[in-house]
Amino acid sequence: MKNKEQDLNENQQEEQLVDEQSAGAENNSQSNNEEQEAENPVKKLEADVAEMKDKYLRLYSDFENFRKRNAKERLELIKTASEDVLRELLPVLDDFERALKASENEEDALKVREGNQLIFHKFSRILESKGLKPMEDLIGKPFDADTQEAITQIPAPTEEMKGKVIDVVEKGYTLGEKVVRFAKVVTGA
Repeated sequence: MKNKEQDLNENQQEEQLVDEQSAGAENNSQSNNEEQEAENPVKKLEADVAEMKDKYLRLYSDFENFRKRNAKERLELIKTASEDVLRELLPVLDDFERALKASENEEDALKVREGNQLIFHKFSRILESKGLKPMEDLIGKPFDADTQEAITQIPAPTEEMKGKVIDVVEKGYTLGEKVVRFAKVVTGA
């Protein structure tokens, strides 16, 4: 019996040793895993940071290229924006040159005036086709600081003309809804 008890005790002791060794190995394994896990997140975060930095630099570079290309295109557009208007005005310039040559030998002032009026109407139509419109019928209307510039005030001829436009010295023009040139007017005081 003692042999059996001794064998049992020895088996139990061996099992305890094996359990202790496996527990020690597990502890070593766990501490190694913990170290690797501690290193892995750091490495993973470093890799993520490097990847994000690379993406940022590429995106920044793309944006800079876009900005430069856009600025270059804008400058080119500004340089050539008036090209079509100028191309349409060249025939008017040619007409003026022909009229000046013809008026040198012309004795009849009425014919010269008719020629000048034709050129003026042609010029006006071109400007209107581009959206430029003169401000019309300002006399007798209230002064509007958004579209007019009062260059002087004179005593109003009647009581109802006070604060209204009495005379237009220089026409105003609009391009669409935007005032290109304010009308210079004389107002009644």
